[in-house]
Amino acid sequence: MHTCYIETPLGHAKIVGNENGIASVSILDTQEELSDTIPESLLDCVIQLKEYFNETRQTFDLKLNPEGTTFQKKVWNQLETIPFGKSISYLQLSKQLGDVKAIRAAASANGKNPLWIIVPCHRVIGSNGSLTGYAGGLHRKQWLLNHESDYKQQSLF
Repeated sequence: MHTCYIETPLGHAKIVGNENGIASVSILDTQEELSDTIPESLLDCVIQLKEYFNETRQTFDLKLNPEGTTFQKKVWNQLETIPFGKSISYLQLSKQLGDVKAIRAAASANGKNPLWIIVPCHRVIGSNGSLTGYAGGLHRKQWLLNHESDYKQQSLF
């Protein structure tokens, strides 16, 4: 597997993958040394992430190769159908998966998504509109939702 580190507005991102696809993208809470060179197998991912953050890309076109259970992969595939700028609830997600009782399992699989931003787990919120959990921190989830919103809220402070 190849690894690189890039700068994003959310912190340093770690990208892991190879010729078989991108295995993981995560935003780190630490400041890793940024990569001087990007492995060929990760270059499209780096370019598309930069385009996303520069507001010139809304969908990703990458070969993905995350590790997970069959159910987790089913959830992650469903997450990819949530349109840019939209959000759904965990209940809606479990309904789309065909089992309203699978809400906790769907939420758990959502939380284990190794492809942050690319597989948009940040677009899943609580039924009451609350952000609920996000492995990268709620401040990052809020940032991503604001980034994708038609209405950009300005900070007063």
